[in-house]
Amino acid sequence: MSHRLAVLPGGDDQRRHAPVHRSVFAIDLEGSTTRTNPVKGELRRSMYELLGRALEAVPITENQLEQPIDRGDGVLLLIRPYDDVPKTVLLDRLIPALTALLTEHNTRATQPTLRMRLRAVVHAGEVHSDDRGFYGEAIDIAIRLLDSAAVKSALKQTESPLVLVVSEEIYSGIIAHGYVDDCEYRQAVRVRVTGKQHRGWVHVPGLTEPASAPGPAAGLAALARAPFVLASVRKGASGMRAAGGHWARVS
Repeated sequence: MSHRLAVLPGGDDQRRHAPVHRSVFAIDLEGSTTRTNPVKGELRRSMYELLGRALEAVPITENQLEQPIDRGDGVLLLIRPYDDVPKTVLLDRLIPALTALLTEHNTRATQPTLRMRLRAVVHAGEVHSDDRGFYGEAIDIAIRLLDSAAVKSALKQTESPLVLVVSEEIYSGIIAHGYVDDCEYRQAVRVRVTGKQHRGWVHVPGLTEPASAPGPAAGLAALARAPFVLASVRKGASGMRAAGGHWARVS
């Protein structure tokens, strides 16, 4: 006797509109509204280059990323939940690499206005997509944390070129269990999204090389090899988005 499973109606449509889990990583440039447009353009180019180099150093590759979302003075990345990109990689590899590259960039900047300091956020949750891009509460929470007054204040009070805020989900699921190096995270943020309160923990990375770096000079040199930038940017109905959804090597 053969048994066949009945095909439920609407299966493809349900999958098409179903949420998918993604890690959420975003950065935002400090003081962008105080810069002239030409300086903003230079800083944007540098920001994308440094982010691409940090992603390569981890490495986080094209097939592990959704289409990057340009935020004018920042970038939003959605990272697919492959086993080789656990959330710990974002915390103890991507953040130190980006911090080291920012420190190097600021040391070499020919003008004070070309120095960069960034706020960064790590969160994770369910997101939706349509023809215009991605949306959902998880993205809203990440951006609210990133843009909170407490995180902006934390960056102003430190010499570090980067301050990180993580969501309650990341703190309770990853940091509180000791899955990353013992660092100081302090609860400093409370934001409201869809009527619910969400907490954030702030961390100021040390001004040192990433643990995987072979040495002070060699470490930064290794991170700087084969820089990456977004291939191109186009205007979408929901904002600026990177076309092609990939990072292109600079020749």
